[in-house]
Amino acid sequence: MEEILANLSGTVSPWLMGTFFTLGLVASLAATKSWREMKRSPYFFQRLQAGKRLQTYLTASFALFFITMIVGFYSWQEPVDSSVRSAIISNSKPIPEIEEVEEEAFPSIDETIVDESISTEDRDIALGLAEPNSQLITVLEQPLVATQLTLPETYDRLSPEAELQDNSNLGTLTFSTEVTDEYDAVDPRQIFAEGFYTLYATFDYEGLEDGMVWSWVWRHNGNVVEGGNEVWAYGQEGPGYIFFNPEEGFQAGQYSLDVWVNGELMAQSSAVMNNASISANN
Repeated sequence: MEEILANLSGTVSPWLMGTFFTLGLVASLAATKSWREMKRSPYFFQRLQAGKRLQTYLTASFALFFITMIVGFYSWQEPVDSSVRSAIISNSKPIPEIEEVEEEAFPSIDETIVDESISTEDRDIALGLAEPNSQLITVLEQPLVATQLTLPETYDRLSPEAELQDNSNLGTLTFSTEVTDEYDAVDPRQIFAEGFYTLYATFDYEGLEDGMVWSWVWRHNGNVVEGGNEVWAYGQEGPGYIFFNPEEGFQAGQYSLDVWVNGELMAQSSAVMNNASISANN
């Protein structure tokens, strides 16, 4: 035991083991909390989200405890002498002096890029003193997709067993890249950067009945890129969400989402992906 403590003393191994073990305990407590939320939540979407968090926290806790074991195992090994050994060469020749190269032999960057035949505006763009006009695109200049929405047959294959009511309502679709445990959008907006992330569309519904059929359709510049068709089984009211994370990432342009219940359009909204717009707003 004394030999093990001697190997551990004076190193960062105990601190690493303590840190990873503490993080593992925190992840385990979070997993327990998510498990309780999954069992007690009255809404389906909240139970589904709690189940996802439970899986994430359990995976994290197992990984942290495994890393703790690995750090502990390697900390008990005999230290390896990794000091650099070098020999002094007494009869070595001096390093030859490098002849200086005259500056005139190489033209400057400015002289290489800028030519007298180039206009003043193009010269400023080449030297980084101005941005090309294409980078000043704002979201108002994005082409809006003006098409009459129809539900594609691919996402209209089920027959409803419950009729729509006068008070059936799906609410407003709100876009964000993060949501809270209660499905409130974090930093909602309609302008997003291009790239790889998950886009959430949250909403509040009421007056829906189990047995209705709902469909959701994602479009990019008017072209259908994703969707779904299910029998509604989430109760009469509550919060809900739809998410989209394309494998190729979000490309420049307009993405829209329309939601249908029993073949009728209940909600529709759109967002614009444009890096130039994000930079201009900043």
